[in-house]
Amino acid sequence: MNRRQLALFTAALAVRGQQPALPSKTYKYADLPVRPTANPQNKSRPVLDGKTHTGFRVEMHETELGPGLAPHPPHSHVHEELVIVNEGTIEVTIGSAVSQLGPGSVAYVESNIEHGWRNIGSTRARYFVLTLRG
Repeated sequence: MNRRQLALFTAALAVRGQQPALPSKTYKYADLPVRPTANPQNKSRPVLDGKTHTGFRVEMHETELGPGLAPHPPHSHVHEELVIVNEGTIEVTIGSAVSQLGPGSVAYVESNIEHGWRNIGSTRARYFVLTLRG
């Protein structure tokens, strides 16, 4: 195999290992599968997970929390997140700031800052999380 053939072969292998970019698509809520969580009172529905045509990774899911519950303990990570409240009231802690958010409210969490949220209402809370992984 000459150098030109080797280069073409290597490029073909690299392309073969890549996932295609997320296509333009609509997502009907009724079609989103329910994913089990550690707490049976909570529900999660994956919406999308993949890379854009520019290689930027995004993931989106909906979480439904029972009254008084949190999805997990406060934590931090390198990627950013947007939380979009659809229903109910959640208490969001980002660093030392604490806010109560209701329907239509949005929280943005920057990279590497401790954050968490919990349902402080008497009814279920539903929100979407958009993870930005660049």
